[in-house]
Amino acid sequence: MNNLRNKVSLIGRLGMQPEYVTTGNGKALARFSLAVNSSYKDKEGNWKDETQWLNIKAWGKTAELVKNLLAKGQEIVVEGKLVNNSYESKTGEKRFSTDIEMNEFLLLTPKQATK
Repeated sequence: MNNLRNKVSLIGRLGMQPEYVTTGNGKALARFSLAVNSSYKDKEGNWKDETQWLNIKAWGKTAELVKNLLAKGQEIVVEGKLVNNSYESKTGEKRFSTDIEMNEFLLLTPKQATK
């Protein structure tokens, strides 16, 4: 049951071409944004569409797969965990962010089928 404590599953489209870097200690890192859409009815009964933009990070071999297989606009399933980060801005202000650290993904649209 421990595997269910911090687990996120999402379906969305890549909002950008994945960025791939190698850290100073030689570890591969891939980053991209994911648009996740949902619909709901408002108070008047009209359907509204809502898009959430999420930051996705992948490390190691998963990052290499992202680099080789994913492109902007593709629809994918992402599985991972929530990671909270804090950092200091250039002006000295403390800021916070929440990212999804991806450990697996599944392609729903092939690379050549994206726009």
